[in-house]
Amino acid sequence: LVHLHLPIIFPQRRPSHPPRFIIEIEAIKTKSSSPSIINLHMSTMTKRDANGTTLSTIMVTGGSGLVGQAIKSYTTSNPKEGETWIFLSSKDGDLRDRAATDAIFEKFKPTHVIHLAAKVGGLFANMKQKVEFYRENTLINDNIMENCRIHKVAKLVSMLSTCIFPDKTKYPIDETMLHDGPPHPSNEGYAYAKRLIDTMNRAYAEEYGCNFTSIIPTNIYGPHDNFSIQNGHVIPGLVHKCYMAKKNNTPFTIWGSGTPLRQFIYSGDLAELTVWVMRDYHSPDPITLSVDEAAEVPIKDVAYAVAKAMKFEGEVVFDTAKADGQFKKTACNKKLRGLRPDYKFTTMEEGVQKAVDWFLENYDTARK
Repeated sequence: LVHLHLPIIFPQRRPSHPPRFIIEIEAIKTKSSSPSIINLHMSTMTKRDANGTTLSTIMVTGGSGLVGQAIKSYTTSNPKEGETWIFLSSKDGDLRDRAATDAIFEKFKPTHVIHLAAKVGGLFANMKQKVEFYRENTLINDNIMENCRIHKVAKLVSMLSTCIFPDKTKYPIDETMLHDGPPHPSNEGYAYAKRLIDTMNRAYAEEYGCNFTSIIPTNIYGPHDNFSIQNGHVIPGLVHKCYMAKKNNTPFTIWGSGTPLRQFIYSGDLAELTVWVMRDYHSPDPITLSVDEAAEVPIKDVAYAVAKAMKFEGEVVFDTAKADGQFKKTACNKKLRGLRPDYKFTTMEEGVQKAVDWFLENYDTARK
């Protein structure tokens, strides 16, 4: 007995009203009055509207965080015909669990995935829980990547970090140096789990022809950040600290001399570039998304920019009894500039003002 699996043919009858697409979690869909026609071709399914426009469903993991919310804002302001955006949060399923991840993919059937979700934490958490940071991130990444293969996802973009580069290296760092040596011992669990994304992007491309890639941003800041003074990153931590100094009429105290140099990318810029990578950058090799080397700034300048944006007129103090940390971690964006030579990044002053304004407007609900 031979079973023949033939394509299912639906009559091309125009419905009297557009079909209704129901997405149970928060989603953004390009508005269109045209009905949709679904063409089935053996084991793959392509959705097109009546004009032949391809309908894409882009699912963003970690969609409630700093970068996810920036992508949501960007795609809302710059919609592209035929794109539906779905932003997942931890409430929508545990990505460490294979069955839960399978269910998410079965439910939304994404054609594209931007993978931002990860187990993250500060220095001391990374040092104390190396096993958990390795295992949980590896489980999350494996579940996402394998589901993307099984569901024939057209593009997967995963986010890495400059903190996973070798501890002992030369500067500026670029994408080719990712595996040149061990990461800093303090975060090796997290770093090796993230490095495996790059390894597996190439492996999936070679074995299955998958279009998987990764992005490497430098220090990100902007609305929806974690503004914790103890556990937040540099800029959001300074924003909250300056707010408290202004409120309590005390000095704005910055730990260290303020001389270390860093490259900062505004979350709105990273969102725009991440969407560009999803649409137009097709290589398994990672790409660094960073401002130019010339835009590297000392922490002291960042602190004064925060004070200005906050309209803080008190004393700014640099506590040199506290350690400075690494002097510089310069990243090279030559690959990005070769593809987007005219891209204009948000200036530090403008980006910090936007971050401060958002923090003040959302103080009661902001993560802090």
